[in-house]
Amino acid sequence: MAHLLDGRRIAVLATDGVERVELEQPRHALEDAGAHTDVVSIDRGEIQARDHDLVDAGTFAVNRLVDDVSVDDYEALLLPGGTVNPDKLRMDPSAVQFVRAFVQSGKPVASICHGPWSFVEADVVRGRRLTAWPSIRTDLRNAGTEVVDEQVVTDGNITTSRSPDDLPAFCERMVEEFAKAPESANAGDRA
Repeated sequence: MAHLLDGRRIAVLATDGVERVELEQPRHALEDAGAHTDVVSIDRGEIQARDHDLVDAGTFAVNRLVDDVSVDDYEALLLPGGTVNPDKLRMDPSAVQFVRAFVQSGKPVASICHGPWSFVEADVVRGRRLTAWPSIRTDLRNAGTEVVDEQVVTDGNITTSRSPDDLPAFCERMVEEFAKAPESANAGDRA
């Protein structure tokens, strides 16, 4: 998958409580394919990562604030899970608007585990077919989503996956879908 994403900029929207493996492995897959990734968050500094929601798993540096970026800055968006991370993001109006704008732009978005919770708040999954962690499937159904129990699902510009166990398939599909997005002039010019 080397060079599939050369010159592409990918936003990784996350905050405290992000499941470490769900940010780290997809981010490495994107960077191994040549992409530049930015951790975009609601607060400056670092975000606290977790392992299985309960164990402290270190931190990730925040590159940009969601208030300071736009969809035009990136070719694609990654939404990792962890229970606390998407719950905090869906309470932040700027994060919700960023997710909504990304999905509505038609640019690719990939989300795993509890990450699709952000789609519910952004009201962008009505009539879509998605998968997610079992505990949020009712929320997705109530938002008008057809929920399936599959390793990885792509519906239009949204790719979803269920859990860390699905990361190999999720990362492969995410890179494939992100490679379909044309490189934008704005995103490619940013260093």
